[in-house]
Order: sequence, then structure tokens, then C-alpha cells
Amino acid sequence: MISKATKQLLRQYAAKYETVAFLEGDPSWFMHQVAGASNQEATAFLAACLSYGSRKQFMPKIQWMVERAEGKVDTWVRSGAFTDDLPAGDSRCFYRLYTVGQMHRFLQDYRRVMLEYGSLGEYVSSNACDGLVAIESICRVFGQEGASGIVPQNAQSACKRVCMFLRWMVRSGSPVDLGLWADCIDRRTLIMPLDTHVLAEQQLRHNVHRPPPNTTDAGNIPRRPAKGRLRPLRLRGELKNPKHNNGNYFRPFSSLFPGPLEKY
Repeated sequence: MISKATKQLLRQYAAKYETVAFLEGDPSWFMHQVAGASNQEATAFLAACLSYGSRKQFMPKIQWMVERAEGKVDTWVRSGAFTDDLPAGDSRCFYRLYTVGQMHRFLQDYRRVMLEYGSLGEYVSSNACDGLVAIESICRVFGQEGASGIVPQNAQSACKRVCMFLRWMVRSGSPVDLGLWADCIDRRTLIMPLDTHVLAEQQLRHNVHRPPPNTTDAGNIPRRPAKGRLRPLRLRGELKNPKHNNGNYFRPFSSLFPGPLEKY
């Protein structure tokens, strides 16, 4: 049972971050700057895939792609026009661990999905009806050609950026999220984008006593706090150990956190 104090705190977080002001300086801002559902979906996907590390570094990279596409990001990918900007085999750094050649391969994979299924949304709608299966489907379709390393090869990790993208696509009635896929994915099954900040917040609220090790567990929290004093989070090692879990001891994050807690 969630305490009244926790419910009130979560409502305060939702009121603070579920606003237009949240978009300023957040990668979700870009999908609101282009016209048309197809361009919004494509922009959101590219923005989510690059959203790790320093915002001061990845935000300009997202902006560069939107500008090169002249706002028509779906067409830029679908037509293959990106190949002029991001040539194959180019070993120069694009962003952190991603080379220009990796970005080319990633966009080629995305183009393949577009041409084969119509759009990423159409592919997901024909293969999934809940959050976890949607994550698995996205990872699988980008792994068919060897994957570029930009989309996780499977759902064994937390898949934070895929979870964030799904939140943008599925949650409707929000000034932040688009809700383009609201009719095909049940928003109650979404998995919270998981990172060390979320884990720390969960521990602070006495909801977890160890980090969930993978996507399946990222969508769950304990029904009750661990007995005794909560020990410090040890992020390295335990994230890779699935033996700490008891399938009957968890419930969905979505039942506790109905809205975004912070800027991911």
C-alpha cells in the first residue's frame, strides 16, 4: 500500500515536471519543433537514442540532425539523404562512443524498418501491445542486421533510452509526451526510464534495497521496503546479477509513478 505522504509527493513531482516548461533544455523539446506525426516520431526516436551523457554535448548533435533534415526528419531517413551527411565507414567521432560510420549504419537500419513496415510505430503496433514487448520488439528489429550498438541488442539491460522514447510515444494528454502510439500500447504497462538518479530516489523512499538488474526488473519495485536499515546502492556488479529477484515480490513502476519524476 502506498502511503498518503508518498502519493502527495508524487503528485507534487508530476505538477512540477508535467508542464511545458519541462521541455526547455530537455531532448523531448525537439519532437515539438517539427510538423507532422511522422516527423515527430522520427525526431523523438533519434533524440532518445542520443540522449546519454552531457546535455551540452548531445543536444547540439540532435539539433544538427534536425537542421540537416530541415525539420523533415522522416524524409531525411526514409530517402537515404542522411548518407550525404553521415557517410559509411567514416571513423570520425560523431558523439562520444559513436562514430559517423556507426550513425550511418544505425540510420540505415532505421530506414530499413521504415521501408519494410511503413514506420517504427506501425512495426511496434503489429508486434506489441504492452511496454515490455514493445521494448523487446524494437531491440529485435534493430538487431536483425547486426545492430549498430546504438539500440540495445536485447532487453537484458535497463534500456533507459528505449523506455524514454516509449513514454514520449504512448502517454497522451501531456504537454511533454506526444501520445502517437496511445491506441496500440497500454500506458499502464510502460517501464520507467531507469538510471542511477531514479534508483537513488527509490531507495530514499524506501521502495528498493538493491538495483534492478535488467529491463524486466526495471519495471518493478518491491511491495515493501527491506527489513532493517537499507544498505547503500552498489551500482557496479549487482546490476548484472539477476539472482536477487523474487518474481512474487514486485509490482509495476507505473502503479507508483504515474508521471515523470525528473528530467531524464
